[in-house]
Amino acid sequence: MKKYTLLCVGLCAAMAFTSCKSSESAYKKAYEKAKQSEAQAPGTNTTLDENAVVAPVEAKPATEARVTDNLDNISYRQESVSLISGSGLKDYSVIVGSFSLISNAEGLQQRLKAAGYDAQIVKNEDKNMYRVVATTFADKGSAVSSRDQLRETYPEAWLLYSAR
Repeated sequence: MKKYTLLCVGLCAAMAFTSCKSSESAYKKAYEKAKQSEAQAPGTNTTLDENAVVAPVEAKPATEARVTDNLDNISYRQESVSLISGSGLKDYSVIVGSFSLISNAEGLQQRLKAAGYDAQIVKNEDKNMYRVVATTFADKGSAVSSRDQLRETYPEAWLLYSAR
């Protein structure tokens, strides 16, 4: 029985060692296939018919440029506000700060005036908040561009549509 077990173990070991060998021919085939695809010129497609007709690309100068403003997609808040300090509001205003204390709003207003803005303070009676207006415009497009510029300094700047 010992001989039989020893013979089985030997046969299993021999089979295990011979089955783990890698096939050199498989590597050679993969290498040759890669070389063959590398030898093809870039930009050529082997699946195209050689008699296929391809139209040339014509370059045309741009004579018209359309600009889409997407102003309808710009969000704004509509609030009923009253002017506390400043020269007056137009339809769209850029708000850079909201405070529950008027002293905080006045501090931001002074900083904006020092930076050259015609800053104003308005109050939303419903929410009991003082809003600091950096700029105000009659049209939405100008207000949006001003808001985008102010967001460099005041990232939370937003648009207010004054409901009068």
